[in-house]
This record gives sequence, C-alpha cells and structure tokens, in this order.
Amino acid sequence: MTTDSGESRDTMRGRAAGDTRLLWFLLDADRWIVTALLSGVLFFGVLAAGHLHPTPAMTLLTRGDPVETLFQALITGTITAVTLVLTLNQLVLSQELGAVGDQRERMDGSMQFRADVADAIDTPVSPAEPSAFLRSLVRGTAERAENAQNAAEEAALDDDLSALLSNYLADVTSNADRVTDQLDGGTFGEFDVVKAALNYNYSWKLYAGRRIREAYADELTDEVDDSLAELVETLELFGPAREHFKTLYFQWELSDLSRTLLYVAIPALTVAITSLLFLDVQDFVGVTAGVSDALWLLAVTATGSLLPFTVLISYVLRIVTITKRTLAIGPFILRETNRSVDVDWE
Repeated sequence: MTTDSGESRDTMRGRAAGDTRLLWFLLDADRWIVTALLSGVLFFGVLAAGHLHPTPAMTLLTRGDPVETLFQALITGTITAVTLVLTLNQLVLSQELGAVGDQRERMDGSMQFRADVADAIDTPVSPAEPSAFLRSLVRGTAERAENAQNAAEEAALDDDLSALLSNYLADVTSNADRVTDQLDGGTFGEFDVVKAALNYNYSWKLYAGRRIREAYADELTDEVDDSLAELVETLELFGPAREHFKTLYFQWELSDLSRTLLYVAIPALTVAITSLLFLDVQDFVGVTAGVSDALWLLAVTATGSLLPFTVLISYVLRIVTITKRTLAIGPFILRETNRSVDVDWE
C-alpha cells in the first residue's frame, strides 16, 4: 500500500482531469481576461454566423426588424439581470447582519477556534492575517509529521510499516512545505490564497492517517500513535479554516462582481439604447475585409451590450469551480482515486 501523490495528487492542478489550460481559464486567469475572451468568442461567433449564412447579411438584417427586437431584449435583459444579481448579493451579505447575541456567539466560536489552532501549533496567539493563519496551520502539520517520523525511527517497527509511515509522512511534509511557500506573503482577496489552500490535499492525508492508526493499532508504539494522533488533530483543524476563508473569499468576490456589474451596466445600456434609437443598418452598405459593415457594427454593439453577462459568467465560472472542488469537508474524496489502499487494509 502507498499513500504518495500517485494515489491522490496533492495539487489542485495535479488532481484535475483533462486539459490544465481549462483549469487556468476557470481559476487562475484574471477575470477581465476571461471576460475579454468570452466577448471575443461572442463577437467572432456573430460575425462568422452572419458572414457564412447563405443569405447576405444585409438582406437578413433588413428583413423585418431583427435589430430593434434584439436590442429591446438586451435592454430588458440587462436591467433585469443586474437587478437580480445585486439582490442575490445582498441576500448573501445579509448573513453578516444579526442581533448582538448572534454576533457574540459568532465571535465566541471564532475565538475558540483560534485558541484551538494556537494550541495545535504551539503558539500563544494564532496569526490574524488569513494567509499567515493558514500558513502557520500547514506548517504545524509538517512539524507534527516530522515528530511522527522521528518517533517511528526510534521505534522498532516492522520494515513494511516503517516504509509505509515514512512514505505517508514524507508526503505530508513535502506538500505542506510547498503550500507554505505559496502562502508566504499572500494577500486576502486575491485568488492566490484560496488556490494555495486548495493545493493542500488534507482530505487524503487525514483519511490515510486515520486508516494507518486503525489498521496498525497493535503494532504502533505509544509514542508513534500519539504523534500520529496529533497530526490527525491538526489536519482536522485545517478543514474548517479553509472553508471559513473560502466563504469569506466568495463574499469578497460577490462584492467585486456587484461593483463591476454597476460599472459596466451603464455603458452596456448606453450602447443598447443608442443602437435601438439610432442604428439603421441600411446606412452601412459598405464592405470591409469581405464582411458587410452592417454586420461588423452589429457584432460590436451586441458584444458591448452583453458585457454585463460576460462579466457575470467570468466570475461565476471561478466560484462554481471552487465550490465543486470543495464540496466535502474532512476525509471525503469526491473524485476517482486508486483504492488499492483500502484493498491492502481489508
């Protein structure tokens, strides 16, 4: 049995199925870059559809009133969508509101958790800044793993069990060291902090640590078992910490989304209203680069009018991707893994 990253890779990119470029697009890329790419797809899609259609674009655009119908729908849709998103954002943020008793209870819970973390990492006061807090907690798991490794080396354990422990504890230490470096100097509000937390595959380590203690309870010395118990307890603290900061990050992102939508909604509505009132495709009968000028203009105005939607999609893509990858807390792994670990223990 092995517990290295070959069983369940540590980094989020390593655990991703498929092209990692898609993961970059969904998570790492700046949201304005994603918005630009989505807008580009929309722009060239409209352009290609109009240019490749067997009926000339000018004929299509002057048959009935498709342009007026389009921009009327875009104006209504933009106003409705922005209003709904802002309302949803307010509902999410309203969770921060409450009576003084509720706020006191939240405060007590937060302080108790910070005290538990401080005890786990042997420090009088746990750090206040999110990246430093997570960094100290991850570094604490590495220190517990090193203590367990030292205890295992001093004990007279079976060769197979000794190799198993060394492999498992080395995996914990190496992953923790990488994540610690990634969290160094991170600023909350940026995706880098959440990304580093996602790169710490604590679920598998927690599961493997508990299975080792259970399967080899009769063979482990008290010192090794106690050190493994401390490691597991510290790993258990990382789950709630990651979920808490993930929730705060989502609220941060929703606030940014609301503000960005307000910034782009007025220009988008201006383009849509102006096009509805003043755009007459019959005034643009020329051809540029083999494409009707009317089609060029329609592609530009439609893309500009839909900017709030492309902004919304760019933010939602990141949020739902993070949510999907962190649905479970604790030793639950919601993806396909090699179950040879379970087979060897059963």
